[in-house]
Amino acid sequence: MLTPPRTVVRREGGLYALERALHRRGFRTVAGADEAGRGACAGPLVAAAVLLPQGRRGEIDDLADSKLLTPAARERVYDQIVARALAYSVVVVPPEDVDNRGLHVCNVAAMRRALATLAIRPEYVLTDGFPVDGLGVPGLAVWKGDRVAACVAAASVLAKVTRDRIMVELDKEYPWYGFAEHKGYVTPEHTLALQHHGPCAQHRFSYVNVAAAAAGRARPPDRVARRVVAGSTVGTAGDDG
Repeated sequence: MLTPPRTVVRREGGLYALERALHRRGFRTVAGADEAGRGACAGPLVAAAVLLPQGRRGEIDDLADSKLLTPAARERVYDQIVARALAYSVVVVPPEDVDNRGLHVCNVAAMRRALATLAIRPEYVLTDGFPVDGLGVPGLAVWKGDRVAACVAAASVLAKVTRDRIMVELDKEYPWYGFAEHKGYVTPEHTLALQHHGPCAQHRFSYVNVAAAAAGRARPPDRVARRVVAGSTVGTAGDDG
């Protein structure tokens, strides 16, 4: 991925310092991308990209890494992001794609798709942790980017809220796993449910714990019955999300 000349970041700018530094270098539109669900053994992987406006309109109250926010705070911040963003995009990758293509490949591909489908083409992109090439614009992979760059933090909130909503809906279909509580991550309760009921079509069979739980089954669950499919949601300012 292309990189710009050395940019000075002013620490006092906090979460917005990196984007402001890029704006000073002439990059008018800076988009961030992040994902949710890498560590889960059930449910989809969700990636999002967000392009925030410059100035006060782009400063979201309480914006932070989604993992640092309460569920209620994430919902409030989500609504502000959708209302204020110049553009945003969300991509949902179903568990069978993670099994077939691998987690890392799906993660990078989903962030690439989210960035590529923004209604406004960014002049620079920031991604959380992993570089994303093939976009035709310069960019930078930022370690713990959701705690460093506002646009990446915004993307983390959109991805997390979207994924959590999906898992709450899946809980209605598979209530014995407790998806609404642990969101598909490995917890003692989820482990016990896997051991007792075996995995369902929403689990990732390439994961060791799921494969072990499936070992005693006569056949794997029917993937055709899956309700969560690969897709994306693309929005611009004024959409209701």
